[in-house]
Amino acid sequence: MPTSISARVTLGVVAEIINSLDVGEVKYPISYGANYVFTDGTGADQAKEVFTDTRTLTASAAENLDLAGVLLDAFGNTLTFTKIKAIIVKADAANVNDVVLGNHATAAFFPMFGAATHTVKVKPGGMVAFVAPDVNGLAVTATTADMLTVTNSAGGTSVTYTVIIIGTV
Repeated sequence: MPTSISARVTLGVVAEIINSLDVGEVKYPISYGANYVFTDGTGADQAKEVFTDTRTLTASAAENLDLAGVLLDAFGNTLTFTKIKAIIVKADAANVNDVVLGNHATAAFFPMFGAATHTVKVKPGGMVAFVAPDVNGLAVTATTADMLTVTNSAGGTSVTYTVIIIGTV
C-alpha cells in the first residue's frame, strides 16, 4: 500500500534587546520564523519519504548514511532518495564530543557543504538544519554522491545524535 507524506519544518526565534536608560528602558523585540510545509509529491514544497533515527557512535567512530538504497522508513521500506528537501541533525546535550557531518572518501553527499571534503560540526546540544524546498532539492546520485558521513569528533566518549531526512524517491 503506498504511503503519503505531510511534513512541516519550523524554526523560530523570539528575542528582546533591552537598553537601560537613566529613566526607563528601550526595548527592541525580535520575532522571526521560517516555516516550510511539504505535501506529498516530487515538486517544489513536496516530498515522498521521511527517515528518522537516534543513533550512537562510539569514541572516534564514523558511519555512512547511504541515502540511496539502505535506509529504512518507519514501515521497513527501503528508501532510495533522489532529492533531499530537509536534513536536521541534533546532537545530544550529554555529548562531550562534536558530531561531524560530511567528508566521505569516494561518494560524498555534499550539496550543502560546497565540496566533498567539507564538513560541519554539530556541538553538544546543538542542531543543524538544511532545507531546500524547491523542485531541485539537494540532489542524491546513487553510488557517486549518496553517502552522508557522520563522525564522532574525538576519542574517549560516544556521541548520540538524532537525524531526520525528508526527501523524494
